[in-house]
Amino acid sequence: MREYLKYLKGDGVIWIISLIMLGFSLVSVYSFVPILVKIEGGTPFKYLFKHFMYVIIGLGVMYWIHKRNPKYISQLSKFGYFVGIALLLFTLFFGTKVNDAGRWIKIPFIGLTFQSSDFAKLALIIYLSRILSKKQEQLDSWKEGFRPLIFPVLIVCGLILKDNFSTSFLLFAISLTLLFIGKVPLSKIFLTLAGIVMVGILAVGLHKAVPELNLFPRMETWENRIFNKLDNDNDVKSNAQAMNARYAIHNGQIFGQGVGDGELKEYIPEAYADFYYSSFVEEFGLVSAVFLILLYVILLYRIIRIGLSSDRLFETFACIGIGILLLTQASVNMLVCTGVFPVTGQNMPLLAMGGSALIMTCVAIGIVQSIAHRISNEKEGAFSNVLATE
Repeated sequence: MREYLKYLKGDGVIWIISLIMLGFSLVSVYSFVPILVKIEGGTPFKYLFKHFMYVIIGLGVMYWIHKRNPKYISQLSKFGYFVGIALLLFTLFFGTKVNDAGRWIKIPFIGLTFQSSDFAKLALIIYLSRILSKKQEQLDSWKEGFRPLIFPVLIVCGLILKDNFSTSFLLFAISLTLLFIGKVPLSKIFLTLAGIVMVGILAVGLHKAVPELNLFPRMETWENRIFNKLDNDNDVKSNAQAMNARYAIHNGQIFGQGVGDGELKEYIPEAYADFYYSSFVEEFGLVSAVFLILLYVILLYRIIRIGLSSDRLFETFACIGIGILLLTQASVNMLVCTGVFPVTGQNMPLLAMGGSALIMTCVAIGIVQSIAHRISNEKEGAFSNVLATE
């Protein structure tokens, strides 16, 4: 392992965890796709090959980015932010609908789809980190400090909201957390939250009063998920997928049913993505589930550690934002599968069946590793200078 890791700079633990998860994803995706085969046809090998190609692309992108200087990532963050907005606007008007949600852009000629919000949420976190690092002396000012920070958040989250409430809500919460960590006054954060709540109530009221406007096309879906969770948690008809997910976890017991031997994965929609954790526990058991949680916690710890060891605020904020984003996605997937949260669409980073989410997760980890690489290079340089003076 050390022989190969010498070509990979940055944090060795993050590389090992990332490679283990990506490698394991090939096994789990091949095992968890029977429901997809049943619905869309093909063979498990077809989806395995497709996922394998995404893994190769993700690893290639991660390796390439980790060799770049983080200052270039900071300089390109504004461009990335505007590209993210352009993609969201294109999706809003011309997006391909899947499950009644227009979240995807279809890539011409190759027939693959790309979820624009996956790019936009990472672009927002990087851009927000850059602005936050530059506005530290102006955070008390609404005009010079707070507005340049909150407007990008409101724009991106607002564009995502129409077809993906959960992603919009989580991204908004992560952004506010980053602002809090960046020492933005709490009064400004609370006033923003109060304003958002008031606007949200008015918008929902307008949608109800004038349904022809169709402000929130997926409002009924959102309401059903929340009310099914609150009122009909044990109603098989209205909450079948959530109940099957919990039965799968129960069926896994301590050591699981074994690879490929899970039964309920064939009745759980998105068993390879949004309900990944249920399928995982069914086949690999409680012990493996605890180990998986531990891997994510270690990943978060290493990412935050890199951020805190940096002497540049942009790098600190970027690492914290990326770490929180990855752990939040994993946590929501687990909480949905265990029945704590209502059903929503958040997959498991590095493990769920590949696509834009997998590639953007690899981009995010590549950014963290580029920061770790720069820090280690500077420490080695400083150490060499000390030896030279002695």
